[in-house]
Amino acid sequence: MMKILFYMIFMIPLCFMKKMFWMVQMLLLMLMFIYMNLSVNLVNSNLSYMYSCDLISFGLILLSIWICALMIMSSENLLKMNYYINFFLVNIMFLLILLFLTFSVMNLFMFYLFFEGSLIPTLLLIIGWGYQPERIQAGMYLMFYTLFASLPLLMGLFYIYMEINSMMFYFLKFFNMNFILLYISMVLAFLVKMPMYFVHLWLPKAHVEAPVSGSMILAGIMLKLGGYGLLRVLVFLQEINLKLNYIWVIISLLGGFYISLKCFCQVDIKSLIAYSSVSHMSIVISGIMVMNYWGYVGSYVMMIGHGLCSSGMFCLANINYERLHSRSLYINKGMMNFMPSMSLWWFLLMSSNMSAPPSLNLLGEISLINSMMSWSWFSMLMLMLISFFSAGYSLYLYSYTQHGKIFQGVYSFYCGISREYLLLLLHWLPLNVMILKIEYLMI
Repeated sequence: MMKILFYMIFMIPLCFMKKMFWMVQMLLLMLMFIYMNLSVNLVNSNLSYMYSCDLISFGLILLSIWICALMIMSSENLLKMNYYINFFLVNIMFLLILLFLTFSVMNLFMFYLFFEGSLIPTLLLIIGWGYQPERIQAGMYLMFYTLFASLPLLMGLFYIYMEINSMMFYFLKFFNMNFILLYISMVLAFLVKMPMYFVHLWLPKAHVEAPVSGSMILAGIMLKLGGYGLLRVLVFLQEINLKLNYIWVIISLLGGFYISLKCFCQVDIKSLIAYSSVSHMSIVISGIMVMNYWGYVGSYVMMIGHGLCSSGMFCLANINYERLHSRSLYINKGMMNFMPSMSLWWFLLMSSNMSAPPSLNLLGEISLINSMMSWSWFSMLMLMLISFFSAGYSLYLYSYTQHGKIFQGVYSFYCGISREYLLLLLHWLPLNVMILKIEYLMI
């Protein structure tokens, strides 16, 4: 694991050199193929110092490297304008290093440190390269929501260390610390990061103000940090979680249904995609909280699938934004006439978002529905509604943007450029081809 870390650290000086924009991206893609060749087991393997890799962290680190490479590919506009491009690349490299450390570290305190540290480069992305003056307020929302929940987590970590003198994930599973204050303090920070309904308001705000790269990393990886943290800490909070999990499940399912309805009221494309993320993550929270095998596997597969799918949808929204300079559904109409080839990619990614086969989202959703049904039959109603409206708002977004009368100010016809098609292909291909090798994802 140290060789991967040093590879990324030594890439930082490259970011300051002239005309190295595409070189950094190629090196990241090469790093992904190097990392894929590591042998991975169910238990921690590739141990080096306090870093290791098991199947959960393996998939999420792969996703992080992949999304960071695609972030660079999607931000060619910054290169054309020469808008602090070196600092942009350095910011992405620091973010990737922090994410790599978060997913590979074996110590709970170090995990907390890197988990919170990854917030800083994301904040810089939003404030430094965002579009509107409101980005400062969006950054504040992101900061305060996350920090408000993470202070109790820090107190909980201090208490655990005081009790058992260790913070290693491996030792924690032998201890049962089952009292309600510790449980809430350990779980709340990850629920805010997911985000769960009631603590989700920072996400649409951050997405709307963020540049395309910021939206990609937020949807692709940042939400998955919460799921990963829950999978790690619930190992030693099993008894109390079995008694209290119904609270989170009820909030998530009702919230997911309400957010699905709210998607139909959105007129901003990015806002609609952000709310759809909240709706999908609500099922993931429920699957993790019921604590059975199907839920565990389903939530992991859904996190990987959603990371690729929503990131691709933000790229599509940005491609429209670069042409029309608006994210409004009232202006982004009749795009099938304006960019006919791009209409296919809208269809492919929207169909993946509504969990159509052969996407990973379908497999994840089937597993999660299975786990919820085995936990309680009453959850069936909400799951049906969430799945139905999920397909509904995906169709709503597709039909509104692609069909209808084209906006009066748009007179030309443009097919897009090869970089954009490659970018969308690199989102869609893993999302739909990985299902052939699903034994690597089924933990």
